Amino acid sequence: MKNILITGQNRCYDGEGSEIPCQGSGQDGDYGYGFPWPEPRFTEQNQTVIDRATGLMWTKNANLHEFPVTWQEALTAVAVMNQRKFLGFSDWRLPNRRELRSLMSHQTRKPSLPGAHPFENIFMGWYWTSTTADINPAYAWYVHLEGARMFYGRKDQYYLFWPVRGAGIGVLPRTGQRYCYDGSGKKIPAIGSGQDGEYRYGSPWPDPRFEKNKDTVHDRLTDLHWTLHADIAGQRVDWQQALVAVEQLNKDCFAGFNRWRLPSINELESLIDCGTHNPALPVNHHFTSLREGYWSSTTSFFETDWAWVLYLEKGACGVGHKAGRNFFVWPVCDG
Repeated sequence: MKNILITGQNRCYDGEGSEIPCQGSGQDGDYGYGFPWPEPRFTEQNQTVIDRATGLMWTKNANLHEFPVTWQEALTAVAVMNQRKFLGFSDWRLPNRRELRSLMSHQTRKPSLPGAHPFENIFMGWYWTSTTADINPAYAWYVHLEGARMFYGRKDQYYLFWPVRGAGIGVLPRTGQRYCYDGSGKKIPAIGSGQDGEYRYGSPWPDPRFEKNKDTVHDRLTDLHWTLHADIAGQRVDWQQALVAVEQLNKDCFAGFNRWRLPSINELESLIDCGTHNPALPVNHHFTSLREGYWSSTTSFFETDWAWVLYLEKGACGVGHKAGRNFFVWPVCDG
């Protein structure tokens, strides 16, 4: 598998949130697909921390500014850090949404960071990313460190920021954002903006990204195979029904594969193109019967009777109550 980190989830839970053995459960904690985290994952260097999983360098202090700021104020504050060569570097930036999500662990909470992390002054709230929300460019994406949710908020609201530097080591793909916008959502020149659309850090997407087969689509960026029909249950189901539906695909050896699984939240998120919405998928994606919300195999460790969900129209990562018949099933398998 390429360009996807594991979520960190190593336990499994039933529909009511009780822990169960992972083997045969079909859950994220059972499969754990993706690049594993190195051990130790983090290396301290002066007042910085290098994430050995991604190669990115973060400030050890997770709340340098101490007070919440608007999105534009966050970008300006990082620019001032570079003018002053903070900690000896002049290439700090606001992380894009995939870079900030890469720090999240789905087996921890309050904060949702890997265990034994060395970071200090962590605030249990929203942190800005440099990625504008394409669904409304007056909004930008942010991540909540208490439980790892990712949504978007108005750029004139007040949240925290956490600077990063470095281009990484090719584990994280680009977000797909191609343009830059001011605080009101107006398109602006990219150079000097400090935004995701200027830097476009991450692994480039192959062209074409997707290869269509009879019943499947191969994503050449991640080497994952998805069902062409993105609603294999034909209706909204609860979380346990989603797992059963995927198990049936394996019994039927659908499309010649018998290793289908409900994707982890990181696998689902890897499909997102932050330069589009409704759906937030790359152009020429080939998929049919797309729906708004999809179950992942990743349980919410914040409340284990909930599971992670991808909201496809927006590109957001939230959660849904496992007992509710509210979301759809989109299976994946590795090549």
